[in-house]
Amino acid sequence: MKIGIYTLGCKVNQYETQAMEAALAARGHALVPFESKADAYVINTCSVTAVSDKKSRQIIRKARRQNPGGIVAVCGCFAQTHAEEAGQLPVDLLSGTGNRMEFIDALEQVFLSRRPLYQIDNALMRRTFEPLPAGSLEGRARAMLKVEDGCVNFCTYCIIPYARGPVRSLPIESAVSEVRRLEKEGFRELVLTGIEISSYGADFQDGTALIDLMEALAGVIGGTMRLRLGSLEPRTITEDFCRRAAALPCLCPHFHLSLQSGCDATLQRMRRKYDTARYLESVSLLRTHFDHPAITTDLIVGFPGETEEEFLKTLSFLRTCAFSSIHVFPYSKRPGTPAAEMDGQIPNGEKESRAHRAAQVAESLQTEYLQSWVGKTLSVLVERTEDGISRGHSENYLEVSLPQADHLRGQIVSAAITGIDGNRLLGVIK
Repeated sequence: MKIGIYTLGCKVNQYETQAMEAALAARGHALVPFESKADAYVINTCSVTAVSDKKSRQIIRKARRQNPGGIVAVCGCFAQTHAEEAGQLPVDLLSGTGNRMEFIDALEQVFLSRRPLYQIDNALMRRTFEPLPAGSLEGRARAMLKVEDGCVNFCTYCIIPYARGPVRSLPIESAVSEVRRLEKEGFRELVLTGIEISSYGADFQDGTALIDLMEALAGVIGGTMRLRLGSLEPRTITEDFCRRAAALPCLCPHFHLSLQSGCDATLQRMRRKYDTARYLESVSLLRTHFDHPAITTDLIVGFPGETEEEFLKTLSFLRTCAFSSIHVFPYSKRPGTPAAEMDGQIPNGEKESRAHRAAQVAESLQTEYLQSWVGKTLSVLVERTEDGISRGHSENYLEVSLPQADHLRGQIVSAAITGIDGNRLLGVIK
């Protein structure tokens, strides 16, 4: 088959698409651009917001228009949480967020039989982790390894626990085996990803935690690869975690701590499991144990009931934490979640205004952090070259532009930082 694949949503979806691509290619199928005429189209959907649902529906219809006689196969979170709605769209194969290899088996079956097949399980009943081969969508520089799936936090704005089910983790020995393979293949950076990697090991019920996995992988990596963490829950950051993590030379000093709001009352309505005092403790611990780390975050503005006073508390807290980067999102009502039914829904115009004001603070903080690196040296993984400029990311995940060095693609170089250009650093190889 000639197969076109379209992926919406998070890095976990990207990772799972990458694994499906590898499996399809190994079975002899040809991967073609999604916009071309293909025998089958795979849409890996997202359902984190109502807008994500809309995009998923649009792409499904687009696939059918591109080849009315082709197979349209849909998987992912939208298919999982809105199976009945998705089933009314022009779909030949409907699966959810479950077994990706079974999905590929089903795709081949539907292509041969031309009979529609819908296979949606109950995500909340899942108890096993599906290991998928690690790899990269960006060449041989950076690889992702999915080490965890599922979430049991049940924040009031989020539908993901219903889409992904409870926490399941990749055993440490399996992760070590994958990393040994990646190292042999020449990757220079490993990114640990999952739906909620802070909960890694909770399902083992033997005390295993994320830091244990990090130490095991660091023992394999040695000095050949960098180790980078995905998004963390603030309560992960304890004195013990920081002490042990700081002893790992390969660990990148970049920590993405999900915030969502800098106001305790709003955090309570979101059903987040920390307050601003605990969050600030995490930030302080990281800055105590790591030298000038990059601390990044996500922020939701305009959450139901958020007053102007609460929003101003959030802006003040952003400055207190001095984040190096902030992803700002206006609250998007997610049907099926408690927040969608809350009183005090904020008008769209006000949400957009608050997002703009928060983005201004975020830009100012980012510039301050970037400027603090001018005149210093960073290690940069050279990833690509465009228009005579090579680009890559430093250990603290700052994008750095360098004079053309395509011959060093996939290598880590020392770069003297000479200035900033927007949200990038400028540097020269030492």
